[in-house]
Amino acid sequence: MKNKVTLILSFLAGIFLLSSCLKDKIGEYWTPDIAGKMYATVAVPTLQQMALKPVAGDVPFSFMVNIATDALPTEDITVSFTIDPAAVTNYNTINKKSYKVFPNVAMVTTTLVIKAGTRNGYATGKVWGAESLNACDNFIAAITISSAKTASGVDVPVGGNMKSYLLALPISNPYAADYQTVGYRIRPGNATEPVNATQTFSTYDCKTVRKTGFGNYGSYDIMIEITSNTVVVGGVTCFKVIATPIDPTSLASVGGMFDTWTGDATLAPADKTINYYNPSKKQFVLNCYYVSSAGNRIMYEVNTRL
Repeated sequence: MKNKVTLILSFLAGIFLLSSCLKDKIGEYWTPDIAGKMYATVAVPTLQQMALKPVAGDVPFSFMVNIATDALPTEDITVSFTIDPAAVTNYNTINKKSYKVFPNVAMVTTTLVIKAGTRNGYATGKVWGAESLNACDNFIAAITISSAKTASGVDVPVGGNMKSYLLALPISNPYAADYQTVGYRIRPGNATEPVNATQTFSTYDCKTVRKTGFGNYGSYDIMIEITSNTVVVGGVTCFKVIATPIDPTSLASVGGMFDTWTGDATLAPADKTINYYNPSKKQFVLNCYYVSSAGNRIMYEVNTRL
């Protein structure tokens, strides 16, 4: 096919799937009837994704801008950008989604100069503030090409449906981490079995973590859902949790949590409040059991984030 635009090959498959104003026939990106024309486009206008950790600080991102032509530009072209919440609304409408606009977005590259004799350049932006957002919400940052102009002042048309860069920004579960687990497991009729080990809390969903181990017993895990219900412990407002011991293979429940402290009387904690997360100390305090024919097994643990 004559007059095909030159793009990096890794982007071509996605571009060919678009219903673009730059093509008339399926599989043709640069058709003969638009030979000699020029458009400014985002090289990959489909939804991209970058996971965020819920921590403070700037997180950079970048995307390619392409000057779609059948011949290399003979002048420098300056491309300008704008943060575009309306593009998120448009995406939601077309795809029947409910993404929210990521609230903290800025362009580091406010204008991008694509040099004569080339077609491509990278624009850079940044997002921040994930630590203050709800990990259960779904966010998109949207940046749109607002204008493009040659060095001699000629406006370059912006590809209508290839003008926006859309970046989904899922936020990691803020409780997923390694914790130092200190506590014990009780088997009726046996000595209390202590535990002091590093155990991993991994993301199950945006408000639930899965903890490896039950006290010193590695054959069961515990699913922990952090709720919005609170309890005050030592003057600190803490979040109650729903802790459920599970079989790690089937994820089936094998027990539950106690409503009031149940443990070794010789090791009773000063404050017997249980099954909560302390955001000040970054601690999960758990008191659970799993069912056994020889008598239910009981554990009490203080899990402190490392």
